[in-house]
Amino acid sequence: MKEFDRLLEIMATLRSPEGCPWDREQSHSSLKPYLIEETYELLDAIDADDALKIKEELGDLLLHIVFHAQIGKDDNRFDIVDVINGITDKLIKRHPHVFGDAEKELSSEQVLENWETIKADTSENKEYYVLNGVPASMPALLKAYRIQEKVARFGFDWSNPIEILDKLDEEKSELRQVIKNGNQELVEDELGDLLFTIVNLCRHYNVVPESALNSTCEKFKRRFQKMEDFLREDNIKLGDASLEVLDRYWDKAKKGKS
Repeated sequence: MKEFDRLLEIMATLRSPEGCPWDREQSHSSLKPYLIEETYELLDAIDADDALKIKEELGDLLLHIVFHAQIGKDDNRFDIVDVINGITDKLIKRHPHVFGDAEKELSSEQVLENWETIKADTSENKEYYVLNGVPASMPALLKAYRIQEKVARFGFDWSNPIEILDKLDEEKSELRQVIKNGNQELVEDELGDLLFTIVNLCRHYNVVPESALNSTCEKFKRRFQKMEDFLREDNIKLGDASLEVLDRYWDKAKKGKS
């Protein structure tokens, strides 16, 4: 499209000797924080269901893709055509039920299972591992969720979600024991196991842990702010209140009483 060509031309100009000094100085590494920030801004727009904001943030994200592709071209490593061809070929290869001779009538879950199997079978890396594709820098809750999703598609999963509650009790018992022993390193390890098990429970009940925890954080913020309002109404400073007083006002805020 001419609009996309125009964007590519603008990006090439910005990176040229006659372009912008800041844009010329950037590298794949230096742009990482901005890429993460733009991604989260898009997520916020999606959560708000704000179409205009979603459109704007998608544009910002597209800019980063074009920016990284131009850096690749400047370094004689790859360009935007390579990027587009790569994802196009991948989509065709991993959707044989659409573009090939594979069975057409598949459920969404079967499609995902096939996706992982095809990825493993067609990988050019002879030492391919299923979990290698999970980014190390991904937020831990989301990473745990994706790891569990991927291995489940190969049958490595709980047969009954209720059994995860028993595992949760087991992990809590192990955590309680290492806390009693005072081994801080093992406390961290057992807390990690506990969180991983909770994420597994979330997955089996179709709850995205990142969203669930974020909702709880927002709920906590609203209640704490309400508690602060009640304290101010009674001329009590937050820093001067005892835990007993804070608990009383917290309960009041939870009940929404004025």
